[in-house]
Amino acid sequence: MREYLLTLCITAAVTYLLTGPVRKFAIVAGAMPEIRARDVHREPTPRLGGIAMFFGLCAGLLVADHLTNLNEVFEKSNEPRALLSGAALIWLIGVLDDKFEIDALIKLGGQMIAAGVMVMQGLTILWLPIPLVGTVALTQWQGTLLTVALVVITINAVNFVDGLDGLAAGMVCIAAAAFFMYAYRIWYSYGIEAAAPATLFAAILMGMCLGFLPHNMHPARIFMGDSGSMLIGLVLAAGAISITGQVDPDVMKLFSGSERNAVHQMVPVYIPLVMPLTIIAIPAADLVLAIVRRTWRGQSPFAADRGHLHHRLLEIGHSHSRAVLIMYFWSALIAFGALAYSVNSASMWIVLGVVALSAVGLGLLLLPRFTPRTPRWAEAFVPPRYRRRAGTASEAVTASAASPAVAAAPVERTPETVPAREPGPHRKLNGSTALSERAARTRTQERERA
Repeated sequence: MREYLLTLCITAAVTYLLTGPVRKFAIVAGAMPEIRARDVHREPTPRLGGIAMFFGLCAGLLVADHLTNLNEVFEKSNEPRALLSGAALIWLIGVLDDKFEIDALIKLGGQMIAAGVMVMQGLTILWLPIPLVGTVALTQWQGTLLTVALVVITINAVNFVDGLDGLAAGMVCIAAAAFFMYAYRIWYSYGIEAAAPATLFAAILMGMCLGFLPHNMHPARIFMGDSGSMLIGLVLAAGAISITGQVDPDVMKLFSGSERNAVHQMVPVYIPLVMPLTIIAIPAADLVLAIVRRTWRGQSPFAADRGHLHHRLLEIGHSHSRAVLIMYFWSALIAFGALAYSVNSASMWIVLGVVALSAVGLGLLLLPRFTPRTPRWAEAFVPPRYRRRAGTASEAVTASAASPAVAAAPVERTPETVPAREPGPHRKLNGSTALSERAARTRTQERERA
């Protein structure tokens, strides 16, 4: 466990330290596209955050290769090299898209090629444990097609959900944490060395997301872009493929006892079929709904719009931060609920707990206007909108009508009182896109000439 935690910390530290210089490079390189109709942010924000995440991945693999216990993963398996090859290819495609916005079909082809590269180096699904059937061996073509499909679906699911500050990185980090606990249990409790690569991939993925999140939380100073979203989607898929198709269920020796006990004991074997789906359940649902919505309107499935789940949360009245937290909650509930069920499938308390938390989540969805107030001793640690002394615009109007003297007093500016402003070519850029005055004038002149 110490080696995995050390790898996680090194990956997070490298990603965090490199994100600042990468942000400056993105500003200089002009990787700051104009605000589109579907965007939520109001200021041009640099992309290319995936550069820092990719070097964090490389640092994590490099450190793990020099650790005593994790070095065996590189000696006995070619999966880390397969992951690095596929990640490098998908990262290059994402960097080009962040800068030049390449066609969606070209990106899809690049995703399939990256998945094919991993398959050629041994990272593929060899068999599937199917309930009531047993372990089904796959042919080479069947394993290749299934692997490529899983990689492409996961990449696009994560890419689709990357619409709010900190949303994609946080959701993938939660999914990676649940997957790490599951893979580590298979590796440590059952002594199956084939689960070690998936455990390592999950630890590195958590480090990539944790290192990038401080720069990406609302208001974001930099976006990960397609270079980051496609990268973390590929790493997430690689871990699922590794433990689903490489770990032999017969090695776990769970076929003992009565038939009823055998069914419960076989749950950890069948979970690899369910865990990858629960990890990307929310992004996958968003992906399916987007495809159905766009094709129903006669549009291309790759046409962008403002109909994603996070857009709907904003439309019904949730704030930016609350919408992200709600998506975090549902992702954690699904992923860790499946994890708890794999540990003890016979416990009814797990099912009741998931149902109760689902009811809480539905209640949060129906209360978009509710603003919780924290105790006065904790007000220094929360944003101003959660403080009791922070007045809203309606309170200021009521106070001014009651007393003219109160009307002259300054009103604290909170997110509720600050009016929304439309972006314009002559707006001064904020800290997330800070440029010199000369650079700002040059950019304005270029817009006017265009």
